[in-house]
Amino acid sequence: MEYQNPQPEAAIQARAVPVPASALGRTVISETAVAKVAGIAARAVPGVYSLGSGPSRALGAIRDAVGNSDHAAGVHAEVGETQVAVDISLVASYGTPLHSLADQVRAAVYRAVEELVGLQVIEVNVEVTDVYVPPPVKATTPGPTEREALL
Repeated sequence: MEYQNPQPEAAIQARAVPVPASALGRTVISETAVAKVAGIAARAVPGVYSLGSGPSRALGAIRDAVGNSDHAAGVHAEVGETQVAVDISLVASYGTPLHSLADQVRAAVYRAVEELVGLQVIEVNVEVTDVYVPPPVKATTPGPTEREALL
């Protein structure tokens, strides 16, 4: 009687044991890289005026004005081998519900870090440090040339 292999050769080759990632090399993702990804995701949420607080906010506004934005300002990340925790401090725009904003920022950061960095996010702590209130709009008074046109 002839022995018949119930599994074709192709199926045997397809079940080859994958090579562990450690045998191919090591990948290290810095806290700065994770913080930048988290910061960009947080800034994209409507209602976030800026990240950070106090004097760092003023410096951030100057950096933004000259086109040298620090995407990690107001963000701190603690990175382990497979997990990450993120702390974000932000300034909200006036009129934005703060708890809802924190939830939206948290969701955006979870999504961005897990998709782009490939680490499991174990927590995202959001601290709303201030609320930005825009300055009142100054009413324009007609100048002398406009007055003359009205007469």
